[in-house]
Order: sequence, then C-alpha cells, then structure tokens
Amino acid sequence: MNIDEIIAIDFHTHAEEPCTCARDDGYYEFQQDFAKYFKNPAGHNMLPTIEETAAYYRDRKIACVLFPVDAERETGFRRYENEEVAQLAADNSDIIIPFASIDPAKGRLGAREARRLVRDFGVRGFKFHPTMQGFYPNDRSAYVLYEAIAEEGAISLFHTGQTGVGAGSRGGMNMRLKYSNPMYLDDVAADFPDMPIVMAHPSFPWQEEALSVATHKPNVYIDMSGWSPKYFPKILIQYANSILKDKMLFGSDWPVITPDRWLKDFDTIGIKDEVKPKILKENAVRLLGL
Repeated sequence: MNIDEIIAIDFHTHAEEPCTCARDDGYYEFQQDFAKYFKNPAGHNMLPTIEETAAYYRDRKIACVLFPVDAERETGFRRYENEEVAQLAADNSDIIIPFASIDPAKGRLGAREARRLVRDFGVRGFKFHPTMQGFYPNDRSAYVLYEAIAEEGAISLFHTGQTGVGAGSRGGMNMRLKYSNPMYLDDVAADFPDMPIVMAHPSFPWQEEALSVATHKPNVYIDMSGWSPKYFPKILIQYANSILKDKMLFGSDWPVITPDRWLKDFDTIGIKDEVKPKILKENAVRLLGL
C-alpha cells in the first residue's frame, strides 16, 4: 500500500457477500429489512463482492479496513471464514487492510483462532458487534479473546449505539440494544490499557458516554461510520474539532453508506480545515502503524 497516494482510510467496511458458499435461508430477507432502514434501493441485489469493493476503493484512492461479522450463534447465519476474507484482502493489499471477527462465546477456541489469524494471515484487528453477538463487552468470559488480541498487538473495534441490523423486523430479530452501550467499553479499556479500542458509529442514544470514554482512556478511538455526517450530533462535531481531533476516524459503513455520500456530507458540517486530514487519514495511519 502506497500511503502517499492514498487520500483517505475508511476504517469501517463490511464484507457482505459469501466467497465460496451460498447464503443461508432467510439471509436475503434479513438484508432487505436492512436496506429498507438505510433507504438503499439496491437491497440484497447489489451486495458487493470483496473484489468489487476493492475496485470501488481503488478507483477513489481510498484504503479500507474490511471485516466480516461472526454472529452465527445469535442470528443462525453462517459466518464468513476469516481466513478466506484475509486471503482475498491479501490479493488486494494495495487497498484493503484485513480485520476478522470472532464471537467471544467461542472462548479459548476463539483465542487460538485470533492468534493464528494475526500470525499467519496478517489480520490487523477484530470486529465485535455486541448487539448481534448478544454479549456485554465487559463480560469476563470475553476476556480470554481480548487477551489474545492484546498480546498479538491487534486492534479491537466494537459496534456501539443503536443498530440498523434488525430494525423494523419482528422483535428486532431478538437483538438487544443494551449490549452496545459504549460505557461497557470503559471496563475493557481499563483492563486492557495497551490494546487499541475503536468505538464504531455515533453512539445513539449514548453519545456523551462514548465521548467521555474516548476522552478518559488513551487507548480508545471513535470511528464516525454508520451515519451520514449531516445527522451527527453537535457535541460529536464539537469534540472532533477539539479535544478528540487526534482520535476520530473516517468510516463509512460500506456498503449501506458509501464513501461518496459520507465525504460529500462531511464537507458541510464545519470540521476545521486543519482537522480534516487527521480524521480522513492521519489518525488511521498512526493507529494502524502504517
């Protein structure tokens, strides 16, 4: 990856299409509800492959952090194989930075997988979705996995706040929003002070909790994905322009929100000219050690 030629780093993109296996029954209906929530008319018919994602980002000279989400225990949908995603990312290493995802319920088996993914496949971090995976981030049963991630020098990225996943579906697909309160990450950040932690999204309805954790704990960052910037809370913009200008990261939530849309709206919200390069690229370069 030629960092000098890259104009931005999108810290939050999803691998949405299977690589070598068909999707499970009910998956496309799940994606249709998701598309309706984000007002994406393409729905499940236009979900990009990893190769298509790479081509999109390469054309724009934007690097991207790419990950699957292992929520098979709660959703019933089989996960992507982390190794497969990492291999496809390696084939497009000029533009893709590979992350993986492991359900913390997998315990020591998950910890062994995490170590192998970092050592043998070049995975740089791990995505957690507490609402989809059905766990509190500070549950001690997850700590064996965090220990492996921290010892391998990788990053942990956590979904925070309300999620569009399951929104509008009957019972919200049985997903519980309470798990994604960012305050639970305060414990994780205190117990693993050397493990970089990224809180994903404006953390509605807990935005101030997220800002307080990121302000208090040196190892905590925020990626600004999942919302069009024109809907960002004023206090998030205020902190991004000041106290947390070195800890904010550009993220889109591709493919439900595209970088084109995000970047266009980002230019309208009053971010200082001297802060924009930090959010769009410099903070991510430093965090990823690029």
